[in-house]
Amino acid sequence: LSIQHNHSYIDIISQGTNKKSGIATLLSKLESSRVQVIGDGENDIGMLESAGVGVAMGNAAEKLKEVADFVTLSNNEDGVALAVEKLLFAK
Repeated sequence: LSIQHNHSYIDIISQGTNKKSGIATLLSKLESSRVQVIGDGENDIGMLESAGVGVAMGNAAEKLKEVADFVTLSNNEDGVALAVEKLLFAK
């Protein structure tokens, strides 16, 4: 669950889980070994490492950018749209 308030975000996740385990569950349900994810915070590092393709937002934490497959523009510059376009139309 993500709650937005005054341009701030808080992630609320069940105890004993994290985004990396969420990706593992998703991959299992999809019977796939690969998924593309986009993140911007240090709490997304495990998720990007376990995904097939991990994208960091331009405004992301530097540690996340280091593990990402590529860095897109910031969220103020439509970085998600650019990343989705790049992932969908990659050759």
